[in-house]
Amino acid sequence: MPGEETTFHTVFNHAEAGLWFVIALILAFRGRRQRPWSLLLPPAFGVFGISDLIEAQTGAWWEPWWLFVMKAACVLVFVLAWRAYRRQGRPHG
Repeated sequence: MPGEETTFHTVFNHAEAGLWFVIALILAFRGRRQRPWSLLLPPAFGVFGISDLIEAQTGAWWEPWWLFVMKAACVLVFVLAWRAYRRQGRPHG
């Protein structure tokens, strides 16, 4: 917004959001689709990027409450996907 001071927090959140969007795109276009959990990762990283854009505006990852829930849901998907990956092993080919 014009006249707003750009803070380190805001710049960092925008950069972080960009990173999550890039990861989402890479996973969407190069990810392996043989595993059910691999379909959940691109949208989860995309939503996590959106949550960082919102955080840049609100100034906190826990306010409003639904932002915390959004971030927690994404982290849950990341953890469950990692767990499934570790249990099933790396896909071949």
